[in-house]
Amino acid sequence: MAGQSVESGLRFAVLGPVRAWRDGRELDLGTPLQRSILGMLLLREGHAVTPNEMIDAVWGEDAPPRALGALRTYVSRLRTVLEPDRPARSRPELLTSIGKGYALRLPDGALDLARFERGRQEAEAARKAGRLAEAARALRAALQLFEGEPLAGTVGPYSEHQRDRLIERRISVIETLMDLDLELGNHAAIVSELIALTADHPLRERLRAQLMLAYYRCGRQGDALNVFTETREALIDELGIEPGADLAALHQRILAADPTLAAVEPPAEEPVEDEEPAPAPELPRPAQLPAAVSDFTGRKEIAGRLRTLLSAQSSAQSSAEGVPVAAISGIGGVGKTTLAVHVAHLADDIFPDGQLYADMRGYTDVATAPESALGGFLRALGIPPDVIPDGLPERSALFRSLLADRRILVLLDNARDAEQVIPLLPGSPGCAAIVTSRGKLADLPSARLIDLDVMEPDEALSLFSAVVGAERVSAEHGAAMDVVAACGFLPLAVRIVAARLASRPSWTVASLVPKLADEQRRLDELRVGNLAVEATFALGYGQLEAVQARAFRLLSLPSGPDISAGAAAAVLSMSAVEADSVLESLVDASLLEAPGPGRYRFHDLLKLFARRELEKTERPQARTMALRRLLGFYLASAQSAHRLAYEGSMIADNLVTVGSGRTFGTADEAVAWLIAEGDSLFAAINQAAATARTGEQLLPAGDLLVAMEPLLESGTHTREFDQSTRATLVTAQDIADQGSELRARYVLGRVLFAGNRLTEAEHQFRIVHELSEARAEKVVTGEVLNALAVVVGRQRRHTEALSWFDAAMRFYRKNGVPAGEALVLSYSARDHLGLGRPEDAIAAAEKGLAIFTEIGSGAGTARARYHLGIVLSRVGRLTEAVHHHAECLAFFRSSKQRVWEQRVCSRLAETFIAAERYPEAVRHAEQALVVSRDIGHPYGEALSLAVLGKALHGLGSAARSRDCLRQAFDIFAKLGAPEAGDLKALLDSVPAADPAAGA
Repeated sequence: MAGQSVESGLRFAVLGPVRAWRDGRELDLGTPLQRSILGMLLLREGHAVTPNEMIDAVWGEDAPPRALGALRTYVSRLRTVLEPDRPARSRPELLTSIGKGYALRLPDGALDLARFERGRQEAEAARKAGRLAEAARALRAALQLFEGEPLAGTVGPYSEHQRDRLIERRISVIETLMDLDLELGNHAAIVSELIALTADHPLRERLRAQLMLAYYRCGRQGDALNVFTETREALIDELGIEPGADLAALHQRILAADPTLAAVEPPAEEPVEDEEPAPAPELPRPAQLPAAVSDFTGRKEIAGRLRTLLSAQSSAQSSAEGVPVAAISGIGGVGKTTLAVHVAHLADDIFPDGQLYADMRGYTDVATAPESALGGFLRALGIPPDVIPDGLPERSALFRSLLADRRILVLLDNARDAEQVIPLLPGSPGCAAIVTSRGKLADLPSARLIDLDVMEPDEALSLFSAVVGAERVSAEHGAAMDVVAACGFLPLAVRIVAARLASRPSWTVASLVPKLADEQRRLDELRVGNLAVEATFALGYGQLEAVQARAFRLLSLPSGPDISAGAAAAVLSMSAVEADSVLESLVDASLLEAPGPGRYRFHDLLKLFARRELEKTERPQARTMALRRLLGFYLASAQSAHRLAYEGSMIADNLVTVGSGRTFGTADEAVAWLIAEGDSLFAAINQAAATARTGEQLLPAGDLLVAMEPLLESGTHTREFDQSTRATLVTAQDIADQGSELRARYVLGRVLFAGNRLTEAEHQFRIVHELSEARAEKVVTGEVLNALAVVVGRQRRHTEALSWFDAAMRFYRKNGVPAGEALVLSYSARDHLGLGRPEDAIAAAEKGLAIFTEIGSGAGTARARYHLGIVLSRVGRLTEAVHHHAECLAFFRSSKQRVWEQRVCSRLAETFIAAERYPEAVRHAEQALVVSRDIGHPYGEALSLAVLGKALHGLGSAARSRDCLRQAFDIFAKLGAPEAGDLKALLDSVPAADPAAGA
């Protein structure tokens, strides 16, 4: 037939968008209505369609009045497109009129649906003949004809119905193919494909059963059972029904480990007669890895672990455990790609069949689509471009098939998430994969998660030296360490700053230090060429949702080293549950670190980046309110801690309340919280002192200092108390805020007294007393009167001390504070003793203990026992003294009040000396000395040395005794303590060591 060549050049497709080609050139089929008419004619397979049927199919009940005329116009246009050069009556029409209707007569093989059906029929015939592999190949080829949703771009009731039919047809064929693969023993290769299929079609029980069986045959019985559980939940939730009998029966057989479920060897297939089997094509060996950096430094331990993980692919155990996958995560610039490429090159000998590499560009606006990466992999493995299937499942299945029985390493760099990379993972033991991502790919099946941290200091210095030059760095070792520390030991930052220095021979290493010391400019300094730390961070930041991004910015405001979940919730003005979700999502994105449960921190450079974004985005008022919420949280929590640690004290109730905070079950828990949060609390106070412009802004910081008094007793943060109180005092004076000044001076007096700087402490307490009277402010009035009494009593001005104690007693009684009365009685006992009134001393101490016991104050009772023990020891009631001191020692140790622990140990040593039990005295004195040195308490160290010297003298160790006493004397003299005079006489009475005897 003359026109046959034209007709044979026509191809049509309905298994995707409705399309047509002539001799390889696609035709313009016009509007959706016109394509819908063509689609109907194609699906009727040459049978006539009446105009009314067409109108109902395309327009349905919404057909316009002139639908018939429009239909004829569309058909005429289709004729023109399909047969533009057909001479009149020279050959049969392709689109012909039959009566009042129309039919489309197609050559064989012109329609993709017809080719699909032919492939399905061939597969069925091959399966019946026992040629399972041939059947599977035929079905895969047929399925590759689908190019998306069938009849895409068409409209109308007919298209909708036919589209559903074709989708169902495709899924049914896929299910048949999965059955064939299971029969062929390809269960491991199709697991990931079935995972994707069941995710798309969660209610299809046949697919779910196939996934269960594939899992079971891979030795993953638990995963198989989980599929049944998920399926049952989905069916109940969506349809309100239980799984069908077949799925339920399979579930029971898996539970029972039915041996008949095991994979069987498929029957050998007979070769077709007179046909020589085609030789298997030799696939190329891809070598796509980027070049490894020549100056790779450090990371030896983790690189070794990764190589060991990858080498497990060749062991027998790997067959049961699946394909080794290493998922390396970490902040931008930490060296994930460098490490992955380095390890991949190290493992070259393990993967003789090659390496595949793809940059997934997960943190850009144009992330690599998995089907695009697969296309590149398939081409690298020798598959011609024109036969690579279009769909992602088909490409993934072909990829896994090509990697079966081969040993290839796949490196997927800069992945966005697990969903992006799962289709790209090998399916057979013998292969392995490395995935790098800023996010923690916790949902990547069977992956070994590796969170890559910054370099160790010596590793960062080695990298810096490798770029700059060892001689140049060794000449300025200290400055070089300062530089890498300013880079936060982040490899990218170290490499950038090293490259800048290497390109500037006239610069010294030290010249970089001031440039990097300025936090406002540091990120600007960390750029060279097209490399910049800030740009790297911006990629990760740009992927955040609005809530995450705002949290990232606001959390950079606090200047503390880290932040608790509760404090972060206050900064963000969120509930604990909301904050936890956002914080953990930032950790997953490697934009926050989680150094411990419930604690979070930034890398130093990320914090600078976040603050820069904060200044661009958040208004000053929003920043101020966030810091105010944080300070309010800390203050409310410290108030709760103070109430428990000092039961009966009214101080916490007199402080301001600007928010809600933590509560505690016990005093020990409260003090432990203060110790754990100490650095963050002082950072918040210093930040407030640096930024406050009004008393309203500063007062919570002053109150927080007062509420943290139990932490002062622990002795762990003496220097921080000194620095923060002085900073707060300076600001209070600058803005004329006497309320904050009063509080800062009170705490500063306590700090000075703890260091035995008695004159300075007394000066501060007297100013506090004057301010309290002038302002009629009762927040620490009783406490400062008591403190004045104690400090002058320490200077042995006992009569004056008792006068101050009387004033404190009047205040406490007037205001109904029994704990205050008990405190006065307990502390005043030593001054009664100093005035030679032991009966009054014992009576006061015992009454103080009775009041504290009655009100149930653990801390008060322990302090009362301490003072009573001193008095009893001095009057010779040694056994009772030891009892009281042993009781209070247990309390102070459990509550981590180490200043008091040191004091009690010293007093116990004194009592044992009086009892001439010198070995026990030495033991307690040495304990006191260890504690005082641990907490950096010079006065306590001198007390401990003095009593140790006395105990050693009692043991007859004259040389050691004199050495301890001399050390104690030197410290007391340096502090200006009156105890120095007492020791001088004792030193004169202890004979010097015989030089001939040695030390």
